[in-house]
Amino acid sequence: MRVIFMGTPDFSVPALRAIATQHEVVAVYSQPPRAAGRGQKPRPSPVQRAAAELGLPVRTPERLKSVQDQAEFADLGADVAVVVAYGLILPPAVLAAPRFGCLNIHASLLPRWRGAAPIHRAIMAGDAETGVAIMQMEAGLDTGPVLAEARTPIGPEDTTADLHNRLAEMGAALIVEQLERLPQPARPQPAEGVTYAQKIDKAEARIDWSQPAAQIDRQIRGLSPFPGAWCLIGDERVKLLRSRLAPGSGAPGQVLSGFTIACGEGAVEVLEAQREGKRPMPAIEILRGLTLPPRLG
Repeated sequence: MRVIFMGTPDFSVPALRAIATQHEVVAVYSQPPRAAGRGQKPRPSPVQRAAAELGLPVRTPERLKSVQDQAEFADLGADVAVVVAYGLILPPAVLAAPRFGCLNIHASLLPRWRGAAPIHRAIMAGDAETGVAIMQMEAGLDTGPVLAEARTPIGPEDTTADLHNRLAEMGAALIVEQLERLPQPARPQPAEGVTYAQKIDKAEARIDWSQPAAQIDRQIRGLSPFPGAWCLIGDERVKLLRSRLAPGSGAPGQVLSGFTIACGEGAVEVLEAQREGKRPMPAIEILRGLTLPPRLG
């Protein structure tokens, strides 16, 4: 099958690699290289780098709105396009060009958590499970009919990074299965249960210790590794990256023992943190170089 692959971040790479072993990938579309690092030199996306390793042709248009871009896409004569966190809205002409249209790997159980940050929002909301859905793309935001889904529980210590990696591999396996079954019917999404995963705002990252421990624990895990939930320890901003609920109570922000902190209700034990300019470290290593005050800000 002739496949166009469209993706940009690390989450997309397992699907690209899996599809390339089974099908003819006629082109890879990715976001253009962006300035990054100390030198602010243009850096290719993870998908572009993976495509280069696989010897696949790559296209990096700024957008797909021009007649020329859309004609070049259609001229590829693809049977299907697979879209995984590409980062551009696809115009109707692009959606309609492949013989079987465009399929999207979405990191939630649709219609729950349509939108930009489904993994973060699932953890922060306290969902018991999540998964990946293979969706037939249409003009609406993640509104298309679903061909298949795969589910996974959200563990009590899972972070967004943990789920990201697990769901990326699940999506890769699922899309390979579904490509073998094309054409196949898809089920419309139900009208009930629709939620939207709004893009994460950095203003959500500061910890308010007066909130219940369950909410703070989900905030820490849901925002790990980026942008990272943070608090003040003395005058230093420290990111908290892994945590779990712990027994104990006290004034909000009170250090109970080790790195266990009292919340508005209950307590949270911090398992991994990151000081400014340092790498993430287990809490026990952080505590060797950082004296916690009686109360965190």
